[in-house]
Amino acid sequence: MTKILSLLIVAMMVLHIIRPLGLPGLRERRDFWKLAVVALLAIALTAVLSHGN
Repeated sequence: MTKILSLLIVAMMVLHIIRPLGLPGLRERRDFWKLAVVALLAIALTAVLSHGN
């Protein structure tokens, strides 16, 4: 699951650099780092939920 999530976020980052997504907070090309932060949080949450006690 985390690999699919990682590939999806990387694809979104590449697309955002080519053409901004236009979502609130993601209107400029330089905002692609926000997708990376969301990706790290989502992967961490997925790992905690799947490997937690």
